[in-house]
Formats: sequence, C-alpha cells, structure tokens
Amino acid sequence: MSLLGIDVGTTGCKVLALSADGTLLAVTSREYNVVRPQPGWAELDSRHVWQSIKEAIHDTVAQIPDHPVQALAVSSMGEAMTPVSSRREILGNCILGFDSRGTETVQALAALDPVAFYERSGNLAGGIYGGPKLIWLRDNAPDLFNNTYKFLGWADLVVYLLGGEPVTDYALANRTLFLDIRAEAWSQPTLDYVGMPREKLPDLAQAATPLGTIDPALADELGLPRSTVIVLGSHDQCVTAVGAGAIRAGLASYGLGTYTCITPTYDTIPATDQMIASRLNVEHHALPGLYASFYYNLSGALLKWFRDTFAPMERAAADAAGQDAYDVLLAEMPTEPTDLLVLPHFAPTGPPYYDDNPYGIIAGLTLETSRGTTIKGLLEGMTYYFRDGIERMARAGIEVSEYRVTGGGARSDAWLQIIADIIGVPLLRPQVTEACALGAAILAGLGGGVYASADEAVGLLVKVDRVFEPDARRHDLYTERFERYHALYPFAQTLH
Repeated sequence: MSLLGIDVGTTGCKVLALSADGTLLAVTSREYNVVRPQPGWAELDSRHVWQSIKEAIHDTVAQIPDHPVQALAVSSMGEAMTPVSSRREILGNCILGFDSRGTETVQALAALDPVAFYERSGNLAGGIYGGPKLIWLRDNAPDLFNNTYKFLGWADLVVYLLGGEPVTDYALANRTLFLDIRAEAWSQPTLDYVGMPREKLPDLAQAATPLGTIDPALADELGLPRSTVIVLGSHDQCVTAVGAGAIRAGLASYGLGTYTCITPTYDTIPATDQMIASRLNVEHHALPGLYASFYYNLSGALLKWFRDTFAPMERAAADAAGQDAYDVLLAEMPTEPTDLLVLPHFAPTGPPYYDDNPYGIIAGLTLETSRGTTIKGLLEGMTYYFRDGIERMARAGIEVSEYRVTGGGARSDAWLQIIADIIGVPLLRPQVTEACALGAAILAGLGGGVYASADEAVGLLVKVDRVFEPDARRHDLYTERFERYHALYPFAQTLH
C-alpha cells in the first residue's frame, strides 16, 4: 500500500509515492513553460499541465507495482484558477499570480476600509491574488466567463478532473481575496462589491477531507486502483509546513528554492493593526485550528544569477563532472562573517515592501574581495532580509522557536549554518527536504484513513537529518552588521 503526494508548481509538477511507514518509493517530475500571450500576461496552458500531471502519476505508479495506491492529495501554487465545465472539461488557460491583469479590481478593493477588509479576508489587496483576475475575465472574456461552471485552483482542479467534487480548501480560497477567514465561507459582501457570482466558485472544506474515489476510466489509464481515495489538498506553502513537521504553534518552515519563504504556524490570529503594519497576511494552515503567514522574496534566484553570470565555466565543468556547481562555489566561502552588506532586492520583492521596481546593492567591495566572499555576502544579505521579517512577525505576536528547512538549498550545510548564525534560532533539516509533495502525501494518509492524526503521520514520516545550532559569537557579529543593513533600502530608493 502507498500514498501519492502531487505537487503542482508554476514551472513543473512532481509526484511522490510513499509507503505508510515513510519509505520513499518513487518520485517523478515534469516541466512545462509559462505562456506569455501579451506583455504583462502570464498563463499556463492548463490542458498541457494536466497532461503532464497525468504522465507523472502514470510513471510514478508504474515504478511501484507491489505498492497499490490507497489515497492521493494535491498541493499547488495559490492564485492560478482554471475555468472548467460541468462535464469536467478544461475551457481555457489559468492566469498566474504575477500576471498584470486585474489592476482595476485591486484598486477598487484597496479603496475599501483596509482594517475592515483585512479583518474579513486576512489580506491587504494586491495584484498577485486570483480573484481580481476572474473579474478581468468577466469584463474582457464574457463568453468564457459565462460558460464556465467553476473556476478552480490547481489542487482543486486535479481533484475535479480525477472524479472528485469541485471543492477548495480554506487556504487556497484565501488566495482569491474573496474568503471570509473567520466565517470560513465565501464573503458575500466582497463578492457583491466586485460583482463575482458565488456559483462560479467551488464549495469549501477543510484540507484532508476525502472527496470520493477516482473515476474508473482514469484509474485504468493511470494505473491506479479504482478504490483510490481522492483527498482535498491545499496551498503549497501550507502543505510544505505539514511536510516539514511545522504542525504546531511556534514552528515554521523555511523554504530555500527560487523563492525563499518563511511560513510560521500559529493558533490565534494576531492583532490586525500589527499585521497591517508589518504587511503580513493571515491564511488557514492545511491543518484545522492553525494559521500561517508568508514572508517571502525571490532571493533564491540571486544565487542562480551569480552562478550563471560570474561562473559559467565552473558550472559547465561541474555539469560535465556530474557535480553540483553550487557546491563547488559555496566551498569557496570564508568561515567568518564578511564585511559586505547586500540588499537582495534584485527582483520584485515580497513583504513588507512589495517593490515592483527594485534595486539591489552590494556594498563593501574592494580589490581584495574574493568570489567566495561575494557569494557568502549574498547569502548573508538574503538572510538579513528574513531576519528583518522575523522581527516584524515577532512584533505582531508571531513567535518562532524552531525552523524546519526545505527545498534545494537545504542540502547545503554551509548555507544553513549562515542562516542559524544570523537569525539566532536552531534550524532542523528533515531527511526529506522536498516537503511539499511529502506534505501532500501526509494529507492523503489523513483523508484516506491511514493515520489517525497529523501528529502520528508526522512522527512516522518526518525524520530529522541534522540540527544547525547558532554560534553565539558569530551571531553577535552578524547582529552588528544587521543594524547597518537597515540603511540600505532607504538608500536604494534614492536611485529611482
């Protein structure tokens, strides 16, 4: 018997098969490209993505003939919603969060009382959310909008296409701006204000709710048992927290990928004024009775930029030797903290600035600065950004005593030690750092009746590989540099 965790992202999907005792049985992935029909637009070809997901499921199941799948669940990016018919047909592409459409609706929502809107939605109005893009479709593609039965996020869409009901969980619903977070229902005042028909949206339920069994024809096509239980998934960041073991207040996942994202877990919604001041959102966790916020930046892409710009030959040599170029470059870093100060705003930022036209800064370079020092300075600057966020969260009442690191960057011991030294809090690296697909498999096990509780599932499936404790001396040195770091962003603003 096995469980499937399916993770649908912006540029690729992953399917993970896991035994009930936590043995990793198989992992398969597929990539796909963002479609840009016009400048400022960003979509996914939903039919192509669905085909990629089916291929990944089929190939994963084919590797585990002795472990029939009992249940599956899906995690996905938050904002992209696909129009579907009542006959389970995909009617068009999904619009991604960083697409520029929907500005007029965002402006209209921003004109509301921000405190009242935040109390209701857990968010400040912004262009990333999916709901305003649906209003754009209503006004600019009325035939498609009117013919749509439901608009579904990707976790919900996969469930629906596999034969489940059109249902979304509270976390994904939050990414529309249309959810009343306290009532756990669609906000009729918000829907009326923007003119969004309630019947175009899916029903709501708690993540890990079982939604039936797979369509028999699809089961045969994909190689799944016809008894496979379809379980409601959730927003990828919340599912990652589950897969990292951040399932109680005071714990947080710290994802190190193209995006770096801290997702703290807490059990009481913080004070609205403090959250607005810190420009942090509130969202349901994937588990009941818990909430999460996101502090994120595209800082992981900064290391890729450095590798591709300043070390192309080293990358080629590493690829030819079957090595990871990042490991080669990070091995050049000095042991001690650097004197560099880096503002990691080389791409549009997340909270608290949400700067769409940023400038990055590398300050303190001399003719003696080595490549390894520069790389370490970049990692330090990335971490200062998140230490600032951790302090903002603490002022809002969100305290974190332990971080669980996930994603590709979690493989680097040196990087994790830098983070621990700067933030002054232990980092735990799980044995499985691809926590999103693992978290989806945990939800599948909960909804499929394999585990009696999240505590039981996490106890069995989430094992710690290593703990990175902060070094007190280096932490003090970094604290001095962090105080100087605060001067960089105001200076960067003078460059506009």
